[in-house]
Amino acid sequence: MLDVAVIGAGKIGSTIAALLASCGDYSVRVIDRSAEALEGLDPRVLGLALAVDDPDVLTPALTGCFAVVNAAPYHLTTVVATAAKAAGAHYLDLTEDVAASRIVRELAKDAETAFIPQCGLAPGFITIAAWDLAQHFDELHDVRLRVGALPRYPSNALNYNLTWSTDGVINEYCEPCEAIVGGQLREVPALEECEEFALDGVTYEAFNTSGGLGTLCQTLAGKVRNLNYRTIRYPGHAAIMKALLNDLGLRNRRALLKDILENAVPATLQDVVIVFVTVSGLKAGRLMQETYVNKIYAQAVGGEMKSAIQITTAGAACAVLDLLAGGKLADHGFIRQEDIPLADILGNRFGRFYAGDEQSTPALRAAAE
Repeated sequence: MLDVAVIGAGKIGSTIAALLASCGDYSVRVIDRSAEALEGLDPRVLGLALAVDDPDVLTPALTGCFAVVNAAPYHLTTVVATAAKAAGAHYLDLTEDVAASRIVRELAKDAETAFIPQCGLAPGFITIAAWDLAQHFDELHDVRLRVGALPRYPSNALNYNLTWSTDGVINEYCEPCEAIVGGQLREVPALEECEEFALDGVTYEAFNTSGGLGTLCQTLAGKVRNLNYRTIRYPGHAAIMKALLNDLGLRNRRALLKDILENAVPATLQDVVIVFVTVSGLKAGRLMQETYVNKIYAQAVGGEMKSAIQITTAGAACAVLDLLAGGKLADHGFIRQEDIPLADILGNRFGRFYAGDEQSTPALRAAAE
């Protein structure tokens, strides 16, 4: 069995630990600074209460591990990645924070182990799916990535329930967003360029948020006219968040905004994750478009109900770890999500949550089979 350390015992970290422990191939320890957070872990998982923000404490706890999966808040990314490198362990994370990911990239340059950041849903699976579609074209014009984790039954003015990290949501609503516009790499403001579209008779809005593209801007620079990522919500959400962040100045008081949201907006397990990728360009001289659409709903995992955002994020990270352990990915240096074949993710035991949707493109369905 391979020893794996999961950092963070929150919604996603605990799900990653449970999935890995359930397969019998990994010995899993979860490290969190809160002993209380460790109490509800899967009984097959070892919980360790340690100061995860202190490299001198964390590094010894990671020594001997095959890999470290970082599911801690984004502001701990650099600390955990540095500790993993010092411990000689492979490193994976879920961060959408652009600045933190750049630091991880630097750490990977002379690393003797693999560094694979942004292994979740977005960035992560959405990047892999978009890259796979892009390979079908002779010349790329537009690549549009849209992802949303939404309550199935919205019942408040925000049309939203908390389904994952509140810190992460606030961060992606505040930080600049990478994009390619007219062939030029740009930073565009979050919560702007709001658009509406309908899917299965339901109207949604989508707007710029930070971090969802991963490394696609760098990979497709000079190869695409327009590339962007937007988060899907129900109509009206963006306008309210802009009022809170801009008009009330809460972008400068994020701790206060987090407290307000967590005490006013309920969490839910009754959610749906929507993955929507559209690529257009030239094929054999003809202007063509291909689309990948998938909806993943909350479901029971190991007898326990998990939200859609939990299983999609955790499932993607576990699938990448499985591919690394199976020798299907490079064992050192920086690995982009684009370096991971979609077929391998969909064919993996943990990537199964994404497989088999009837609305997937024929190529993607074939990859799943």
